This record gives sequence, structure tokens and C-alpha cells, in this order.
Amino acid sequence: MKNTSNKYFLPILVAVLVTVFLVSCGNLSNEVENKLNELKNKTESLDSIINKEVDKVITLDSLINGESEKVKKLDSLINKNSLKLDSISKEKIKLFEKIVK
Repeated sequence: MKNTSNKYFLPILVAVLVTVFLVSCGNLSNEVENKLNELKNKTESLDSIINKEVDKVITLDSLINGESEKVKKLDSLINKNSLKLDSISKEKIKLFEKIVK
């Protein structure tokens, strides 16, 4: 009888060990899958934040370009008026010089 029980003990032990191993691998697999899902969610959240910030930068860039165009127009207007004032002042100086002579 002892010989018969030893004969079955090893296959039963191997079967139990394989079962425990497979169950623990299944649990590990679930843990890895959960961690990957958490990482995916964090990545998507970060991507969303980055996209919002990029949109803000694009909007700011557009505003800067618009203001730059306004500054260029004002600069051009100032230059034109400055040239007119220079011309008028030269005429007045010439007139004054004629009067003084």
C-alpha cells in the first residue's frame, strides 16, 4: 500500500504545483494588465493636457501676429506723418529764412 501511495504522490504534487503556478501567472497577468490600463489612462490624460496647452500657444501666437500687424501699420503711419512734418517744417524754415534776410 505504501508503494501505491508514493506512486500517486508525485503526479498529484506536480499537478498541484502546476495549478498553483498557472493561477499565480494568471494573477500576475491581471496585475500587469491593470498597471498597463492605468498607464494608458495617465498617458491619455497627459496627452489631453498637452493638446490644450498647444491650443493656448497657437491662440497666443495668433494674437501676437495680429498685434504685430497693428504695430507695423502704426509705424508706417508715424513714418508718413513724420515725413509730412519734416516737409512742412523745411518749408517754414525756408520761409522764415527769406523773411529774416
